Amino acid sequence: MKIIFMGTPEFSVPVLDALHQSHEILAVYCQPPRPAGRGKADRPSPVQARAKALGLPVRHPVSLRDPAEQAAFAALGADVAVVVAYGLILPQPVLDAPRLGCLNIHASLLPRWRGAAPIHRAIMAGDAETGVCIMRMEAGLDTGPVLLREATPIGAEETTAELHDRLSAMGARLILQALERLPLPAIPQPAEGVTYAAKIDKAEARVDFTRPAVEVDRLIRGLSPFPGAWVDVNGERVKLLRSRLAMGNGSPGQVLAGFTIACGSGAVEITQAQREGKRPMPVAEVLRGLVLPDRL
Repeated sequence: MKIIFMGTPEFSVPVLDALHQSHEILAVYCQPPRPAGRGKADRPSPVQARAKALGLPVRHPVSLRDPAEQAAFAALGADVAVVVAYGLILPQPVLDAPRLGCLNIHASLLPRWRGAAPIHRAIMAGDAETGVCIMRMEAGLDTGPVLLREATPIGAEETTAELHDRLSAMGARLILQALERLPLPAIPQPAEGVTYAAKIDKAEARVDFTRPAVEVDRLIRGLSPFPGAWVDVNGERVKLLRSRLAMGNGSPGQVLAGFTIACGSGAVEITQAQREGKRPMPVAEVLRGLVLPDRL
């Protein structure tokens, strides 16, 4: 098929690679380069960098609301557009331009976790499973009918980073299946069970040990690696990147042993952390140079 690919972050790259091997990609759309690093030089997105390496034409308009941009999109004559974590709203003329419409790869079991951060929110909410849906896009936010879906359990100690990689690979596999089988029945999403995965706010990231241990553990794993749940240790912000539920009780924030912390009920054991200006490290390494207070 003749495909327009639309995506921006690392999550989208495996999908681009899979499509490139099996179909003709007419153009790759991604968000514009952003200032990054100490010099604040413009840095291309992961998708733009990968598309360039593959020799694919890249477009990164600031918006698709300009009629000239919409005309240029339609002029490509695509059979279908594949969209995965693109980050820009697609106006109706763009949705209507490809012969078979625009298909979105969404990392949740719709209608649960529509929106920006479905992987983080699924872990933070304690969902037993999540998955990937291939959805035909329409004007609403992740409201379109579903063509294919696949579920997967969430591991008891799985982080957002790990689940992200699994769902990205699953999405790449499912979109190839969907394209091979088009036209597929489009099943409308049920009205019941709709939830929204709001964008992660850094204000959520400070750990509150008065919460039950199960909630603290989900927060740590759900925000790993970005933005990273954190605690203040002697005036230093230390990110907590991996954790598990642990035996033990005490007053909230009490350091029980090693890096095991009492919570409102139960306790969590931190297994990986990151000090300011340093790489992520197993807790045994972190504690060689960090003295924990009696209470966090």
